[in-house]
Parts: sequence; C-alpha cells; structure tokens
Amino acid sequence: MTLTDLAAQNLLSPMVLFFAVGLFAAFAKSDLTVPEPVAKLLSLYLLMSIGFRGGAEVAHHGLTVQLAGTIGAGILLSFAMPFVAYTILKRTSRLSAVDAAAVAGHYGSISAVTFAAVTGALNQLSVPFEGYMVAVAAAMETPAIISALNLARPHRDQPASGNGNHVWREVLLNGSVITLLGALVVGMISGPKGLATVKPFFVDLFPGFLCLFLLDMGLVAGRGLNQGRKYLTASLGIFAVIMPLIGASIAAALAFAIGLSAGGTAVLMTLAASASYIAVPAALRLALPEANPAIPLTMSLGVTFPFNLLLGIPLYIAVANAITTPH
Repeated sequence: MTLTDLAAQNLLSPMVLFFAVGLFAAFAKSDLTVPEPVAKLLSLYLLMSIGFRGGAEVAHHGLTVQLAGTIGAGILLSFAMPFVAYTILKRTSRLSAVDAAAVAGHYGSISAVTFAAVTGALNQLSVPFEGYMVAVAAAMETPAIISALNLARPHRDQPASGNGNHVWREVLLNGSVITLLGALVVGMISGPKGLATVKPFFVDLFPGFLCLFLLDMGLVAGRGLNQGRKYLTASLGIFAVIMPLIGASIAAALAFAIGLSAGGTAVLMTLAASASYIAVPAALRLALPEANPAIPLTMSLGVTFPFNLLLGIPLYIAVANAITTPH
C-alpha cells in the first residue's frame, strides 16, 4: 500500500473524521462539549484497554531480549530527544532558556492518545505489532522530564520551588503511567484467557470509544489553538512539525537495528514523534513553575497532535513497511 493510499485511508477513517468534527466545532465556536467526567472515563478506558491487551500479548510470547532492547531504545529516545529539541529551539526561536527546556521536555516524552491512535490505525489496517509496545510507551513518559530539568537548571533565577519528593511523586505516580503499567501487569498475569473474558469490552468496543475520545480531543485542540495562538510564532509552528519527523527518523533507525516488525516500527516511530500534553505539564508545573505552560501546550496539542493524527501516522506506517519488508 502506497503512502497516498495510507494517508487517504487514515484521513477517511471514523476516528480521524470525528477528530475533524471536533476541530470544526471548536473553530466555529459551537457549544458542543464532552463532559469532563466522560472525557476522563474515556481516557481511563483507552489506557486500560491498551495496557491489558499488551500485557496479554507479553504473557503469550514471553519476556525476550528484543523486548528489553526495545524498552531500552525507548528510554534512550525519551532522555536524548529533549537535548536535540533544545538545541534547535535555541537556534531558531526567541524562547528563553527555561521555556525552551520546558518545550523540549514535552517533545521528549510521549502522547498516550497518539499511541492509542496509531494502534487503532494499525488494527484497522490489520497490521500486527508487538504487544509489549505498551510497556515501551510507559517507559518513555518520564526520562524526558529529567532531561528538561537538567537543561533548565543553569538558567534558573530561583531554586526549585516545592518539595522535590512532590515532583517525583507527580512523575512516577502520574495517572496515565499507573493505568498503563497496572493494566499491563493485570494482562500479563491473566494472559490470553483473561483477555478472552473481557474481549467484548476491551477489544470490540475500542474503536467506538476511540472515536468519541478523538471528538473530544478535536474540541480541546481547536480551543487550545484559539486561546494560545498568540504564542505560536512561525518558527515554533515549523518546529512543532519538523521535530516529530526528526524523532520518528531516529526511532526508525533504532527499530531497524532491533529487528521490530513493521507494526512495531510504526508504533516506536509514532511514540518518538509525539509530544506530551498530560504527564509533562503536570510535572513541570511543580518542578519548573517559571516556565510558561501555554507555549508547549499550544505547540504539542494544537499543532503536533493534529499533524501526527492526520498526516504523520500514515507516513510512519509507510516508512515502517518500506524498511522492514524484504525486497
């Protein structure tokens, strides 16, 4: 399947179309809304479904050297990418060192929603991928925060506020991380038999719940752009599109070296291309309070997330197919 075919199929998928509906409603200033408790329930469901299925897959195939290598590659990506992002931002934008470090931290971590989107796209295309990628996603949440704090430390005018234990509690006990890892462990313990028991809920209903969640994400992204576009200079907008491609390219090389399948390669590329707008903002709010949170949120949620959802994911899948298919 060519890149054009993949892009067309992705753009015409129900998940992406519902995201577009949400974007349109936000730009049109519609009163359409998804109640906050419902949005939180949808997020919880998606993370539990992905984690449980990944755990059952690990139980089926067992712990392997490739699994350990992939998790190691994910941690390396998360730790290193903020340094790449920071260097680019300092050379191309007028951001302060602290704000550049905060943005870099967002682009080193991952978006669990983008992870859900790429797994949904791969399932729709009937492209298998390594189930343990959910563990890789969880491992990539936090190393970028360490990098961001190290980048910002020499440029701060004030010492870190608050108790450091509170910061690491926020990082390590972040709800998305706990949900993913908890569901992964439950899936590993219960295995394929356990998955068969809850298949009607965690598997069959997943596409519908993802559609509803992406409708809400379209609303959130559109309203975020409306409110934060004053921070979005041309250089930052370009960065928010180029940085995902840099991350995906490095991840593709690592995936090829590890020997991941086409589906697994696409997932790792998407993780490296995504940008956090949940875990990192929560942690940096405590650890780096002088940074302006509107700047990275507008970039990651308003530009990078739509780019990945509409164009990036089919591109990553096409590249993954090209580099893993024997010629």
